[in-house]
Amino acid sequence: MENSKRILVAPLNWGLGHATRCIPIIRELLYQGHCPYIASDGVALSLLKKEFPDLPAFELPSYKISYAEKGKNFKIKMIWDSPKVLKAIAKEKKAVKRLVKEHDLQGIISDNRLGAYYKKVPCVFITHQLNVLSGNTTWMSSKAHQKIIKKFNVCWVPDVKEKPNLTGKLGHLKKSKLNIAYLGPLSRFEKEKLPTTNDLMVLLSGPEPQRTMLEEKLLFELQGFEGNILFVKGKIESNQVREEIDIPHGKILHYNFMKSNELEKALNQSDKVLCRSGYTTVMDLAKLEKKAFFIPTPGQYEQEYLAKRMQKHGLVPYSNQEDFTLADLSRTDNFKGLAQFDSEVEFSELFAVFSKVKENSEPTSTSLST
Repeated sequence: MENSKRILVAPLNWGLGHATRCIPIIRELLYQGHCPYIASDGVALSLLKKEFPDLPAFELPSYKISYAEKGKNFKIKMIWDSPKVLKAIAKEKKAVKRLVKEHDLQGIISDNRLGAYYKKVPCVFITHQLNVLSGNTTWMSSKAHQKIIKKFNVCWVPDVKEKPNLTGKLGHLKKSKLNIAYLGPLSRFEKEKLPTTNDLMVLLSGPEPQRTMLEEKLLFELQGFEGNILFVKGKIESNQVREEIDIPHGKILHYNFMKSNELEKALNQSDKVLCRSGYTTVMDLAKLEKKAFFIPTPGQYEQEYLAKRMQKHGLVPYSNQEDFTLADLSRTDNFKGLAQFDSEVEFSELFAVFSKVKENSEPTSTSLST
């Protein structure tokens, strides 16, 4: 195609959410005749290579993000790890510059990778966190994040601009000079009416050790569940492993991971979903109009905020990881569940940013709402 562009898509490797919400964007780039190049590290890169085995894929320096074992130590560990992260970002900038030059890339889409930026090509930053919640340091962390976003030509926020919306204060600023485009919620899934085969689906993700800690707790608590459980651990490994375990009043079917098409079918066939309250998961469940129960990652302010917000609006109940018991799941029946937003994304309009000559284009304070 005459207007085909080679675009680097680089999601952060922090759980699976950043990678999975890039899937519909990569699909759309392909549909419109562009040439996506994938770059990330760890499980995020592994997932995208499984989804798009024919696309060029490159490993970027790892931020080596992991959680504290106790939620109260989350912020302390983030501060402790910050020199390591800053060093990785510096390496990432050099790696991205090299990729742009070696492959003549004509644009970059970074999903929260702070160093996936090169000043000589148009660059897009994807985030739902215009405000970064960090307790009593929220003002400082938000300003620092916004300063980084300002370097990019445009910031794509996967939510709607108006109320009601999914992100609340995370994805909406009262005043801003940032060039923000609201995409509407992004999901790799489509809603389909299928017979229910799973009374409960457990969907895990996120960095260690908290992913394993929740897995172990749920396997213990769910022994008394009455019905069939599909349990997806969110461990991206070379081969898919399936294991069936009998429990007193049903069975648990374990998978280490599922690809998008398998997950889409499984979620559509599930009555309820038990999962983290990560924002990508919230968007997916809204697209599929699911009833759910949330257990936010201990100490992660964003997930705790989203879980509290969904419960406050009567949509989805939640529990702290430490306090969760099987009896809590019955509360799901008293909540409405999530519903999708009617929003059409004009991707051709969004991708037009890559047709601009970067040296002559200055970010402006505009907003695109769908």
